[in-house]
Amino acid sequence: MSVQMTTLSDTEIRLTREIDAPRQLVWDAHTQAEHLKHWYGRGNPVDVELDFRVGGKYRFVEHADGETYAFRGEYREISEPEKFVQTFEFEGMPGHILVETVEFTDQGGKTLVTSTSVFDNVEDRDGMLESGMVDGAEQSYQALDRYLKTMP
Repeated sequence: MSVQMTTLSDTEIRLTREIDAPRQLVWDAHTQAEHLKHWYGRGNPVDVELDFRVGGKYRFVEHADGETYAFRGEYREISEPEKFVQTFEFEGMPGHILVETVEFTDQGGKTLVTSTSVFDNVEDRDGMLESGMVDGAEQSYQALDRYLKTMP
């Protein structure tokens, strides 16, 4: 299954994707630095700094095609293994911060991952869509599919 994108409003985007792995494994892959570095950046090398707790911060730096792409945010809510809420900011465009809720739904050995992003305005939402967000998410999830097969 590939990433499905829905525009919920002028300021909201929802991405969903089914992952062929149990919820706890998918949760761990999303919330632990030792796993995130293997798949988060579309499968490219990623430096991961992660303090996964409410109020904790994260910073991911993807290395691709001789460039670096840095993302950062703060965790606002954590309900293991159902969901977490975080802010998200691309350091290349500072000040454009969205709030993202990532939910993990158990589907009998598979997991539905639903990510809902809320932007400050329609321009920020459209800019994210035009940046290749959906393709990048699918590439990362394909890398996650491969990586999950190696996890214990």
